[in-house]
Amino acid sequence: MSDVKYRYGELTWPEVKEAAEAGKVAVVPVATIEDHGRHLPIDTDVRLCTAVCEEAVSRAADRAVLIPPINHGYSPHHMDFPGPITIGAETFIRYGVDVCRSLAHHGFKRILIVNGHGSNTPFVDIMARLTVVETGALAAAVNYWAAPGVREAAESLRESDKVGGMNHACEFETSLYLALRPELVDMSKAVREIGHRPTKNYWTDLVAGDGPLVMMEHWSALSESGVMGDPTKATAEKGARLLDAAAGGIVELIDEMRARPPARRREHH
Repeated sequence: MSDVKYRYGELTWPEVKEAAEAGKVAVVPVATIEDHGRHLPIDTDVRLCTAVCEEAVSRAADRAVLIPPINHGYSPHHMDFPGPITIGAETFIRYGVDVCRSLAHHGFKRILIVNGHGSNTPFVDIMARLTVVETGALAAAVNYWAAPGVREAAESLRESDKVGGMNHACEFETSLYLALRPELVDMSKAVREIGHRPTKNYWTDLVAGDGPLVMMEHWSALSESGVMGDPTKATAEKGARLLDAAAGGIVELIDEMRARPPARRREHH
């Protein structure tokens, strides 16, 4: 753990100015609150994404700052289960862009949006694109489970189904939660459920990837428990290795963004 302060909210305003002038990357966790089976809390996406970012930025405290997470995201398809808090697509995008615009206004030229909820993916992509267009800062988005090295680590640990076993409230997410707050996980209620009905061009797995056909039906039509995958194969030991891999991957992206030279626009009219 570094002695350098890296949590944005703990900085004074002069320290924020210094961090921006030092070229630090602003890391913005984004997730949502929603059902994660009967065995996991509804804060799973937020807790896991923030923990990965916390670990990553603590390793790169001399070159990154950790922005407080955007807790709520796009989850209307989960609303048949008690718990989710969903934000409309346009509101969600503009909220994220406003956060990034604020950071750019304070001098941060590199912004990494780290997403922890699958259905946020197209929106955080747009957040990053709009931030570039509207501010001139370099913004990029990544799902933390897609960071460099995570897929290899997850596949080396996988005991669940090759496609669909790591998806939602699954072996992957449950393992991470067990590594972070095991007292909040009730493994006696964990069940294997893979109900997304894969077809020739439609299949989905957090780690193995999705088929070319992208769609999302109401979650209650796909899952009785809220689970999509096999959490019964989860362990805290797997979670610790996944956390290490994901944090390492985010650090790699931080360094890659810092090393990228500024793009120079040219007006051709």
